[in-house]
Amino acid sequence: MTQPTPSAQLRAALDLAERGIPVLPLRADKGPMGNCRACQKNACGGRPNMKTPGPCECTAPCHAWAAATTDPYILTSTAWAPAWRQAAAVAYHPGGTALTVVDLDNADAIAWARQNLPTTRTVPSTRGEHWIYRGSMTSRNGVLPGIDIKSAMSYARWLGPGTGTLALLPDVVRALAVKEPTAARPASSPIGVPAPAGGVQCPHRSPAYLERGIAMAEKCIKEAPEKIHTTVYRLFLAVLSAHGRCGCLTDGHIARLFKAAQEKGESLRHCEDAWTNASTTLGM
Repeated sequence: MTQPTPSAQLRAALDLAERGIPVLPLRADKGPMGNCRACQKNACGGRPNMKTPGPCECTAPCHAWAAATTDPYILTSTAWAPAWRQAAAVAYHPGGTALTVVDLDNADAIAWARQNLPTTRTVPSTRGEHWIYRGSMTSRNGVLPGIDIKSAMSYARWLGPGTGTLALLPDVVRALAVKEPTAARPASSPIGVPAPAGGVQCPHRSPAYLERGIAMAEKCIKEAPEKIHTTVYRLFLAVLSAHGRCGCLTDGHIARLFKAAQEKGESLRHCEDAWTNASTTLGM
């Protein structure tokens, strides 16, 4: 009996799976295909609860990132056939192949990345770009306005191989996913930036590079619609990670960030605590 011709999406998924990339089908709205009857409302317990990648026991694409697989027998099984016939796109689990995707959703987010992140492989997306790094980490959405991090326990739409060489996942990206400590550390000394270690070379291409980074951080703080505490802390982490070890960051730059935060309603005390916590997190 003649086997049905695989859909374009399934053919793409099988090609990725052969390269060791765990894949799953997506709907037209970029959401994962719906649960099967046996797993509706996660009745089966689901792999996400066990925090391990792989298909659920019914082998259907029930649980988004956790259903991603490289197994061609599962991908072409009867259980998955309806999903691939209806799929509008293919997604993959970045963390399952030791990658991290920085999803930049608009022009401002792309500008921030160009000023603060090392160049790496990039892929155009519907509204912005995906910057892909080598290494996995905790995933978190909304780390900055228009920026999501997709790695462990997350999925990203497959948009092609992209261009450029994969760079190692930088500390500035890892710092963005760190939650602010629930107990702030009191500032025991005047706020500032530690002196750089001997031999550290400034990575900035020009003074304008640092200026653009500070201006973008100010803008992100001023435009934060909510969760201002978290936004301030994450931006302090990002600024310190990108600019805090070379000696270029001055008290004037810090004052600008504090002023932007205070204009959004933050207290000076909280700014000092957030800066101290960010420095401690980065080991500075």
